[in-house]
Amino acid sequence: MKKVTYFIIAVFALISCSSPSQTQSLFNGKDLNGWHTDVPEMDKNPKQKSPFIVRDSMLVSLGTPAGHLITDAAYKNYRLQVEYRFAGEPGNCGVLVHASIPRSLYEMFPQSLEVQMMHENAGDFWCIVEDIKVPNMEERRGPKEEWGITEGKKRRILNLTDGSEKPVGEWNTMVIECFDDKVKVWVNGDFVNEGTDCTANKGQIAIQAEGSEVEFRKIELLPISMLSSGSTLTLD
Repeated sequence: MKKVTYFIIAVFALISCSSPSQTQSLFNGKDLNGWHTDVPEMDKNPKQKSPFIVRDSMLVSLGTPAGHLITDAAYKNYRLQVEYRFAGEPGNCGVLVHASIPRSLYEMFPQSLEVQMMHENAGDFWCIVEDIKVPNMEERRGPKEEWGITEGKKRRILNLTDGSEKPVGEWNTMVIECFDDKVKVWVNGDFVNEGTDCTANKGQIAIQAEGSEVEFRKIELLPISMLSSGSTLTLD
């Protein structure tokens, strides 16, 4: 009887590790509380307006001037869900995970791993002074001797699918799961990328301003406990 009781307790403990009640909304729909900007152009021109605003209860990256909106807090072992759309012209943006040292690449990008949102390329990895491994690495990254994590190196790792994104103007859902040294990505329910041996396993989360206007209506984070590492939710 005790064994049964312990088993039931263990099951409930496991379920509670991934309880929806633990979901944290990183954007409150009103302001950018919990975030800070890093926009080099704003250093030079104090009157320059931030490329990150709140409009109609959405977080909007205006695209220019280029820079990043970065969480004040750092995170480890989580599932991040982002709902976004290019409301006008298709363009470029990205979510950075495990972000740390600011302006580590091209005096612009924080040290991190980027999950690409660029139209028709959503789910690509870009290595920004951090690295990650995927299957078929040479096929998806190019010649091994050209790999690298700094300027001038092959830092892009192609995703696994085509056609996972919705038409411009419609909402996309991207899920990024970071657990230990692994990163998995889904776009609109399609499993689009997975990497292992990431050189970072924690850090801040950042959103880019990279030339295109992008609207975000949801940015939610669900912590993943070590106890649930064998039973994390999967969408593939």
